[in-house]
Amino acid sequence: MPKDIVSVPLPRKPRPVNTIVHGTRLDGRGPEEFRPIFFSTGVIPQATGSAYAELHNTKLMVGIYGPRPSDRWVGFSEEGRLDCDVKMAPFSSWQRTKWGQSPDERAMAGLLGVALEAGVQRSAFPKATVDVQCLILEAGGSELAVAIAAASLALADAGIPMRDLITSCTVSRVDNQLLLDATSDEAFQEDGGVLLAMLPSLGQVTQLLVKGEWAGSELEEAVQLSMSGCKDVDEICRQVLQEAVQPA
Repeated sequence: MPKDIVSVPLPRKPRPVNTIVHGTRLDGRGPEEFRPIFFSTGVIPQATGSAYAELHNTKLMVGIYGPRPSDRWVGFSEEGRLDCDVKMAPFSSWQRTKWGQSPDERAMAGLLGVALEAGVQRSAFPKATVDVQCLILEAGGSELAVAIAAASLALADAGIPMRDLITSCTVSRVDNQLLLDATSDEAFQEDGGVLLAMLPSLGQVTQLLVKGEWAGSELEEAVQLSMSGCKDVDEICRQVLQEAVQPA
């Protein structure tokens, strides 16, 4: 076994054979229901802004640092940059990375940056960098979508100028049924998947990732379900921000 990959002491739980039984998901949700959602801000005192997100067994936190002077620019730039980093905690899943960043983490960091850039007014911090650091504490499914929403909250908590909050959600196709907010078991069983990130108030999509083969009408249905889910997450995020500024 490579030295950078070690197994968690507990044995891996087997994947369920079926994730939908008599039209109901294993956790009791309907096809278009989210897992219980919890967000909070200001969870990392050392950060400029931060957020914690929990959707049942998907748990992560995001810290924002900066803006800081960037040493990567040659000459002057009218726009700053986002530097996104995603790490999985050693106990986040049945395998853990001990040294370095895995390809999955690097890919997720890149996708996180793409989703966020359209919502951040980078002209407000020219020739500077804002660091977005995400730590996945438990990987229970839809980690990237949860990270995008949490990072958006953390950016708002840091006072970074934004065009709108950025929210995201996933839809998996399992047994010809569309499932909102897929768990890791559901995503393992899917034969098609969609991740959508958007600026809900502006109605603009900032990222759309599609896996598998889709008929045009079915993909449109999945996208519409994703957009509806993003608007639901947006309402929760805005409520969290309102509560954070209200006097105790």
